[in-house]
Amino acid sequence: MTTTSTIPNVGAGQGTNPVKGLLAYGQSPWLDFIQRNILLNGELKRLIAEDGLRGMTSNPAIFEKAIGGASTDYNDILSSPEAKTLDAKGLYEKIAIRDVQDATDIFKAVYDESKRYDGYVSLEVSPTLANNTKDTIEEARRLWKTVNRENLMVKVPH
Repeated sequence: MTTTSTIPNVGAGQGTNPVKGLLAYGQSPWLDFIQRNILLNGELKRLIAEDGLRGMTSNPAIFEKAIGGASTDYNDILSSPEAKTLDAKGLYEKIAIRDVQDATDIFKAVYDESKRYDGYVSLEVSPTLANNTKDTIEEARRLWKTVNRENLMVKVPH
């Protein structure tokens, strides 16, 4: 059986991944998901190499699913002595910042190779600040400094 595609050089027997084929059209596929295990087990690196993944999105809802699921990925932080001293926002930030830093480190080669066009990982300013421009700007700057990675993209919810 032969599979055909309207994307050049994409399809069965042609050796090119259809998702990676999007790059030929100037499209940059992003993963709208983040979880600790894909950062540690090589899955993110595989997605970048094999599928041409060019960026990653995170937000509080994505982290809620990652943390609240059956995963034990975050037990090291959640069961640490420090966790007892942090409120929910503090715990979220500890987890999110570590994962975003690790993801930006993995995407750094894409960022460099694309001359800063791709290779970003996003972190969102709290939606509770959406109607407060001054505090949103201050929070975006704080997150930027805290993550301390040039391929961070700070998102501002609306």
